[in-house]
Amino acid sequence: MSYVGPDFEPPRPPRHPLRGPLIVAVGALVPGALVGWLVWQAVGDSDEGRDGSAAAQTSASASAPSSVLPAPSDDGKEQTGGTAGQSGGGADPGSSAPAGSGSLQGKVVVIDPGHNPGNFRHPSDINRKVNIGTNWKECDTTGTSTNAGYTEAEFTLDVSHRLRTILKKAGATVKFTQDGDRAWGPCVDERAEIGNKAEADAVVSIHADGSAAGNRGFHVILPGSVHSGAADTRPIVASSRDLGERVAGGFLRTTGGPPSNYIGDGTGLDVRTDLGGLNLSTVPKVFIECGNMRDTKDVSRLTSGAWRQKAAQGISEGIVSFLRG
Repeated sequence: MSYVGPDFEPPRPPRHPLRGPLIVAVGALVPGALVGWLVWQAVGDSDEGRDGSAAAQTSASASAPSSVLPAPSDDGKEQTGGTAGQSGGGADPGSSAPAGSGSLQGKVVVIDPGHNPGNFRHPSDINRKVNIGTNWKECDTTGTSTNAGYTEAEFTLDVSHRLRTILKKAGATVKFTQDGDRAWGPCVDERAEIGNKAEADAVVSIHADGSAAGNRGFHVILPGSVHSGAADTRPIVASSRDLGERVAGGFLRTTGGPPSNYIGDGTGLDVRTDLGGLNLSTVPKVFIECGNMRDTKDVSRLTSGAWRQKAAQGISEGIVSFLRG
């Protein structure tokens, strides 16, 4: 459906011819304004403090017709694999962001923003089946949305951009599975492969759930023990649990929770063996469902830029704690 996203900026009024005094005044203001802009960019803790690419996704995801969105009971999780050749053009989703000079130098973190904003335009591509070890599942889904049309794909990219900024400052090398820079996908098997090929020290897949109204709160999904076909999670079950528990703890402390009231019995943790992105991973990996996009209380948080910054901070604290041991 058509909607005005959080990054919408109203049209600017027509420019009028500049006169001499105004030119002098503007010239005096420019240096101060530039300094203020640089500070704002570094902080990025507001609705408008997103990466420029996240703003671009607003218009892309906004054009998705509501008829292609999953039903409230469809959490749309982990149908995201395939190969780059099959998933259309765009920049290499495994390309890395340069690290800063912090304590995580030498560490590689892969961030997996759930669902591509363009998936709804490619139903035949994302509906094809891929092997996830235990069985075959759809390549990907469109993800869910709020009742007002704020999409999971837009949410996941926004939080992922904020998370990348924090981790880079800590010195980590950060890679994305996708950054809205390809037509659709990647499928779940390719998402797992990106983390594997990067030999990531940690992989976190960012999502928001699409459950029934009244179901609220976050939960972190951990890989269960799977040994079937191409899938063997046994070497990463323990390390992934450690990562997941730390991410859940950081998220709870920073955002104030609450843990899910419908999954995990209040622990904020859930173990699953049916997700290709976990089954096919050979490195520590977890999913986080940051809230339920169909619950009004959660929506008030998910649609707040200030809260999304807290969410990114909480996830980063868990990752940093895990990597430091």
